[in-house]
Amino acid sequence: MITRLEAGGPNAIAVTNGIVGDEWTLWIVELALTDGLTQYNEWLNAGPISTAVLTTRLTRLVQADVLNRESGHYRLTKRGRQMWPILLSMWAWEQKWVNDPEANLPEMRHGKCGNIFSPLLACEACDSVVAARDVRGKFGPSGGWERSIPTGVTRRRAHSGSRPTELVTQTMALIGNRWSMALLGAAFLGATRFGEFEQRMGAPPTIVADRLRTFCDIGVLVASPNPQRPNWVVYRLTEKGRAFFPVVATVIDWGHRWFHAPEGPALRLTHAGCGRTFHPRLRCSECGERLRGASVQVERSPVKACSGT
Repeated sequence: MITRLEAGGPNAIAVTNGIVGDEWTLWIVELALTDGLTQYNEWLNAGPISTAVLTTRLTRLVQADVLNRESGHYRLTKRGRQMWPILLSMWAWEQKWVNDPEANLPEMRHGKCGNIFSPLLACEACDSVVAARDVRGKFGPSGGWERSIPTGVTRRRAHSGSRPTELVTQTMALIGNRWSMALLGAAFLGATRFGEFEQRMGAPPTIVADRLRTFCDIGVLVASPNPQRPNWVVYRLTEKGRAFFPVVATVIDWGHRWFHAPEGPALRLTHAGCGRTFHPRLRCSECGERLRGASVQVERSPVKACSGT
């Protein structure tokens, strides 16, 4: 069932980031999708999650209609089952661009061709593979910076010894904080100068500076002197930063699919290649076929049991 948002309130981007911008929420959805977990104690025994955190996250997922609670079981709704492209895109980006020795990211096997694959981002309209540079974006009727930023800090950072066993650490650095997601969106929509980020994010200068520094530290942005004004610095997306676009695209598409503002979509994306509205679809890197949730097999390496408080 589609959720109807209030006019003038948080739009689909803000609501969606409030759901996916949390490590434990993604972990719960992942295990429901890949391992079929449905009971409270199954998640409690699957990782170092506290009862308080698990209860809070399950309640939020039921409220967001990602899970349905019935007879003591939490089962994925259609909305929840359609989150798999988001997870695949996150895993693929982390596997290629992040060297995290603690991560135990799963491998993805395409059941149709039998090969381990990496998902390719494609345009639904013309079926061609696309990159960030091929897609143009502008705010739609319910867009705008203020409405697109979650109303609170959505991320509760997991502490050492109490973290999901499958980690997407740098993904969370990019989307697990309201200001991080705003800065990332500003970068993809063309912001390059400090003042542009500050104006579009509506954040205090100290927060903008901190987020820019973090993004540069992990190699998503690079700072360089402005050739026209040597005292100014410009921030541009690196190859690693541009490669994060499939995550952004699948998150936005999922949000627009399930959360509708009365004014219309929050963001309009257009594929420059075919000139039509861009909706992301994932293809297998090995056989080129379109991926479907039922045809993706997730394979994990064994991990040592970990304990938490």
